[in-house]
Amino acid sequence: MTARTMSLRLQLFVLIVTPLLVASVLLGFWRFNVAQTTAEALFDRGLLAAALAISRDVEISEGDALSPRTRDLISDAGGGEVFYHVTGPGGIYVTGYAYPPAQSNPVQDAPPQYTFASYRGEEVRVLRMSETTTIGNLTGATVVTVWQRMSDRSAFAAALARRAAALIAALMATLVVVVWFGVELGLRPLKGLQDAIQKRSPNDLSRIQRPVPAEVSGIVETLNRLFGQVERNIQAHQAFISDAAHQLRNPASALLSLAETLPDVQDPQERGKRQQELIRAARKSARLAEQLLSMERLRYGEQGLDTPFELNDLAQTVCADLGPEVLRRDLAFIFEPCAQDLPVRGDPVLMGEAVGNLIDNALRHGGASLGRISVSTGLRDGKALLSVSDDGCGLRPEASERAFQRFGQLSPSDGSGLGLAIVKEVVTAHGGSVSVDQVAQGTRLTLTLPLAQNAEEPATGA
Repeated sequence: MTARTMSLRLQLFVLIVTPLLVASVLLGFWRFNVAQTTAEALFDRGLLAAALAISRDVEISEGDALSPRTRDLISDAGGGEVFYHVTGPGGIYVTGYAYPPAQSNPVQDAPPQYTFASYRGEEVRVLRMSETTTIGNLTGATVVTVWQRMSDRSAFAAALARRAAALIAALMATLVVVVWFGVELGLRPLKGLQDAIQKRSPNDLSRIQRPVPAEVSGIVETLNRLFGQVERNIQAHQAFISDAAHQLRNPASALLSLAETLPDVQDPQERGKRQQELIRAARKSARLAEQLLSMERLRYGEQGLDTPFELNDLAQTVCADLGPEVLRRDLAFIFEPCAQDLPVRGDPVLMGEAVGNLIDNALRHGGASLGRISVSTGLRDGKALLSVSDDGCGLRPEASERAFQRFGQLSPSDGSGLGLAIVKEVVTAHGGSVSVDQVAQGTRLTLTLPLAQNAEEPATGA
């Protein structure tokens, strides 16, 4: 049972939303830090404004009291309580809270100084500033100390961060919804293409004409190319079946007629003649069936074309098998192997049948003038060669196209018309070629095959 994969819509959604979620988390941390920094700056400025206002009121009132405006400023500063303590010349307490946070380094006419301290068990932010003032008949340094709880600042920063987080969350939720439905809209042409293909009948292999986005056009072109290949393959297969049925009908009818008449023949001589005819018809039918099976094997069995074998040895074996048949017809039969080894890769059974078909073609179509059949191997331009020649009636190179077609025959004969077609398909499947050579007399067919390894021997034979 195969594992189910995520839908394309979900994959795109995850790929788009995941980086956005990561970016939103990073943005949230950044906004939190910015909120803290902003709160620190705002509260520090609020402390400074309160300290300046207090210093001014102390100087104007000569230490008596703070103005109502200053009191309102202190009470509303940054949304948190502000504490203050003021001492006049000589360190005399003037106003504010009696016990300020401990002061490590007294300030004298120094710019405002910010520090952290502890006040009543809580961490506070402290601002101290000193100015020379005159209160009554005393002139000296007036020290203003203001402080604020850090918890108030943290609460303010957290409120800012929560607002920013809420805004980011709302934006992310909006983006998630937009991306989810946007991906669905973007994939709608694919679903339309799927529906159009599903509605086709099994016999409809025509090109897909439906307009699709540019990103999908490559898939559609590949499908159209595949449809074309399948259609051509089916047509070729149907044509082959039709031709094969036509070719098998005559031998089958002949076998049936001979078999039906044989029991009625009483004359021993005539009976023997009919038996020989029956044997020849059976052999022809068997040969035709073997060739048809070979054609189908070539069509569907190309995965086994990687066995190493020696072409000289293969040719010698085929010649040894067919030699008795050639010699029985009182013909000269010559085999001339190449002096060098000819290692090739492929299917030795199919290649042996191809060589046998070349020899059989010479036997069947050589005509009355046929007196010699020669098989030779050679090496030229780094490729192995195998030639079968005869001195018969001859095959012109310009007629080779018809000769290599299935069931193609140049003249009436007892052949099936499949021999040379099988040769061509076998050699093509092995990465080679077959040609009809121009010779002075007879016919010479040459197979050219790539060597299994690079060999640079001098050109010889064939």
